[in-house]
Formats: sequence, structure tokens, C-alpha cells
Amino acid sequence: KAEEKKGPLPEGAPTRLAGAPAEEAALLDGIGEVLPKVEAHLAAEAFEAAMGDLASLRAPVDAFFDKVLVNDPDPDARANRLRLLRQVTGAMGKVADFSLVTR
Repeated sequence: KAEEKKGPLPEGAPTRLAGAPAEEAALLDGIGEVLPKVEAHLAAEAFEAAMGDLASLRAPVDAFFDKVLVNDPDPDARANRLRLLRQVTGAMGKVADFSLVTR
């Protein structure tokens, strides 16, 4: 949300950039594997299975935020990481509106 205040977020699919941290590659691979499964489960109205698939991203997401600087000084890396996070939140948003969850 903070990045949206700065201007439009980058559009498109994230890519594998040379020299990217392993945690970034792991999340990119994870979402690539999970997204088709989530979409298939949603088409079958198997919402619990879709949530289970999304839950499998917990470790890669945690590692990404622990080890990867999203706001990298390199504009290409920053844009790619924002695209990756948009893809993850988009997948989660297909199952539930997590913006309604409060602390």
C-alpha cells in the first residue's frame, strides 16, 4: 500500500533476474507452481484446497521479506520485486479479501 502512494505499481509478470537472491527465486518458483493449482481449485469451488495451496507459500514469503530488499536501489530489481508481490497478493485475493483482516 505504501508503494501505491508513490505512483502506479509496475504491471506484468515478474521475471527471473540475473543475480537475484535465492529467496526471490524461491518465491517466484513457488507462486508459479501454486497459482495454476489455486485457479483449478477455485474453478471447482474447492476453497479449502485453494487456501492450502496458498498456505504453502508461507515459508517462501517469510524468507523473501527476511532476506530481500524490495525497495532495491536498482530500479529493475525493485520493479520486478513489486511485480512478484503483486502476483502473490493477487493470488491470495482470488480466495479471500485479506484487506479486511485486522490486528
